[in-house]
Amino acid sequence: MPLILPTDLPATRVLQDENVFVMNHERAVTQDIRPLDILIVNLMPDKVITENQLARVLANSPLQVRLTLLRTGTHTPTHTPGEHIAAFYQTLDEIQQRRFDGMIITGAPVEQMGFEDVDYWEELRTLFTFSQANVYSTIYLCWAALAGLHFHYGIPKLDFPQKLHGVFAHRVTRPSNPLVRGFDEEFWVPHSRFAGVPRTEVERRPELRILAESDEAGLHMLSTENGRQIYVLGHMEYDKETLYNEYRRDAEAGLAPPLPRHYFIDDDPEKGILFRWRSHGHLLYSNWLNYYVYQQTPYDLNQL
Repeated sequence: MPLILPTDLPATRVLQDENVFVMNHERAVTQDIRPLDILIVNLMPDKVITENQLARVLANSPLQVRLTLLRTGTHTPTHTPGEHIAAFYQTLDEIQQRRFDGMIITGAPVEQMGFEDVDYWEELRTLFTFSQANVYSTIYLCWAALAGLHFHYGIPKLDFPQKLHGVFAHRVTRPSNPLVRGFDEEFWVPHSRFAGVPRTEVERRPELRILAESDEAGLHMLSTENGRQIYVLGHMEYDKETLYNEYRRDAEAGLAPPLPRHYFIDDDPEKGILFRWRSHGHLLYSNWLNYYVYQQTPYDLNQL
């Protein structure tokens, strides 16, 4: 089944060129099925790239998925054209009366700042509160995971001495959880962040379950038992070249970044990139849509 996207959204053309099944709203309403309403809160600077990445993994499902894109109203994006924002994005004020089957909150390049120092922090706190009554299941990605754990459970972020940057081996620690159903015992995940969460603090919260972790990268995936809150610190939605583009950007800015670890074949950029996280990225979002969104939310979202 297809992902429902606005006809003019760049991700629509990208996915069609990749032979991914998408349809527009006009065609979707002729089918006797309710699409899953997913809200994407896009905090990333280049919003189009993130749209493409998330649309790609959400489209790999037999379910209709209708996306609503949200931006912060208290922060003006500078890396995405204003006409794109105006055409495809809404603010929290505009969707306050709506309810959603699921929500994804992306990361943001603000890990080295205190939460209260982020200019849209109060708006994000309002969004977190909104999600508790108006969204069935929320995925918090990367920095949003740090922020969500801090807001909901008072867990502090753990600042790293240097950026965690690369692709790391992980293991499933709770194989009975539906989110990791079908995962291999070892799987690879890209990480790109300056902070994490202390395991000891997570273990003190009985509401949270650790689903996957890495010896090198630490905790990766956490959730509540009912799947209403899911925290993913890595980037399973990343494209093949995303870490390389970040590395090149930092190098051109004179930051002398180290090579992303375990990313290039034999750690040699001349040999190319070893793309080994794509299948588990698709599987994570398919499991989420099926087990925690489609199977759990009521047909009438007013009953949420």
